[in-house]
Amino acid sequence: MSSLTRPWQHDHDFHRQNQAAERGTRAVLWITLVTMVLVITAGWWYGSMALLADGWHMGSHAAAIGVSALAYAASRRLKSDPRFAFGTWKIEVLGGFASALFLLGVAALMAAASIHRLFEPQTIQFREAIGVAVIGLLVNVVCAVILGRVHHRGHGHADQHRHAGHAHHRHHDDLNLRSAYLHVLADALTSVLAIVALVGGWIGGWVWLDPLMGLVGAVLVANWARGLIAETSSVLLDREMDHPVVEEIREVIAGVGAPGQVELVDLHVWRVARDAYACTLTLVSSDPQLTPTTLRQALTVHEELVHCTVEIHHAPAVSGSSPTCPPVL
Repeated sequence: MSSLTRPWQHDHDFHRQNQAAERGTRAVLWITLVTMVLVITAGWWYGSMALLADGWHMGSHAAAIGVSALAYAASRRLKSDPRFAFGTWKIEVLGGFASALFLLGVAALMAAASIHRLFEPQTIQFREAIGVAVIGLLVNVVCAVILGRVHHRGHGHADQHRHAGHAHHRHHDDLNLRSAYLHVLADALTSVLAIVALVGGWIGGWVWLDPLMGLVGAVLVANWARGLIAETSSVLLDREMDHPVVEEIREVIAGVGAPGQVELVDLHVWRVARDAYACTLTLVSSDPQLTPTTLRQALTVHEELVHCTVEIHHAPAVSGSSPTCPPVL
């Protein structure tokens, strides 16, 4: 049995990108908190359900963005803790998952409040409420620009390494940063819907449009939350066996021996960083020249594999089950 652990690729750049993401997330957190107080106060004062929904929605996003910032901070502080066998990256993914749950809860609250307002409409001071909604939208645009720049810098760095031949698959998003970004986009969406509802109510007298836009926003936000929950939970549950790197590992194994000499009986692959994977595999081989070192060298063509554990059981033939081979789990 042999275990290969290679140095993390681009470790310095990884932590530099995380620091930039943490700074951007904190800045957006404070901007969102200040704007939230303004929008909620205005929505209550002017009687706008869409504006109140926008404000409370923004408040819940502030909490979720705070979770994202805490996840970055925890990942940074614990990165040298030896108890984390494969590093602290999944703390960030967990932060993204928690933020997605916040987002789903916000959608439910928005829907409930909007349905209530459909049956119990209230007087709205449209002109003043529109002004506040526009301010909220501008703030959301600023926050989206801050996080978007960090996001695109990370992708730009990954693209450089792809062109240099250091990566073979698509770059994985920073799911923690993506969750914060989605919260800001959801805020911007509800601001736009609030403006549409308020303008329609002011000009056309369509008071019902205010809670209706709240319902539309709730549906869209819930859909975003569902996608983010699916992606983060996939990482947290190590659902990676459908990734292209798995098939590439199988192709490498098929090429190390003559047909019928090597049989792969166990393979597990999981992600340990945004673009890094670990694997364990067990082979039965009738080729005495095949060693873990040989297979390890063959697998180094895929640089996204940063940790490989190889076990080989030698047998006279591999066509049938071997008594020395452990059962496949």
